[in-house]
Amino acid sequence: MATFEDFLKLDIRAGTIVRAERSQKAKKPAYKLQIDFGELGIKNSSAQITERYTAEELIGKQVLAVVNFPPKQVADFISEALVLGTYSKGGVVLATPDFAVKNGDKLG
Repeated sequence: MATFEDFLKLDIRAGTIVRAERSQKAKKPAYKLQIDFGELGIKNSSAQITERYTAEELIGKQVLAVVNFPPKQVADFISEALVLGTYSKGGVVLATPDFAVKNGDKLG
């Protein structure tokens, strides 16, 4: 089982998606996202969320993401943040704040 100390190691932040495009080279359908995390800057994320979301509707959406995992090569793209969501019937549903928050706000 994970401990509370393990959870505290995760840096989970709110950010706004500023760019989304289909990843043509990914093995599974995915989007290449650019997410604005305020003072942390803009980070790239590869997200397999194509079943429920179009690229156009992702622009401007606030999401929660882990920002302190090591960068990971996904096809021709370096993913720097792990967008959070639930595996639900019909595809992944993004974890989003109920209200608009400042980019970079930390989950606490």
